[in-house]
Amino acid sequence: MTRRRHQREHGTSQMPSQRQLRVGELVRHAFADMLTRGAVHDPVMQNHLITVPEVRMTADLRLATIYVMPLGGRDADAVLAALERNKRFLRGEIARQINLKFAPELRFRIDERFDEAERIERLLRTPEVQRDLDNKPEDDS
Repeated sequence: MTRRRHQREHGTSQMPSQRQLRVGELVRHAFADMLTRGAVHDPVMQNHLITVPEVRMTADLRLATIYVMPLGGRDADAVLAALERNKRFLRGEIARQINLKFAPELRFRIDERFDEAERIERLLRTPEVQRDLDNKPEDDS
């Protein structure tokens, strides 16, 4: 068995395939469209603006991890709980909108990229890093 085939069959591949990326985008658009239309009748969902920056699909396309971020990061736990409560409805709606052999199971996570970017920005502004940046060697060109 070739290494690539082994990775594909056992799900250890590092980079997602074009198919995973394409289906992830289809799920993201369908999910974001449902949120925009107000299709989820949950008071928590109706009181929050939620962005959906990314959807990651497993290699077999049976599990979709949907990354969400409530506007301003407020009430993230309440939003996740509301999404979990409405998981069956959301899965059914996504299955209706996207023609796949199987409707993917949905898993919701808070997108922490903004927090990570802010943490890196704070690190770059520390006096130690600024000192190192100011003392960089000059180019001889």
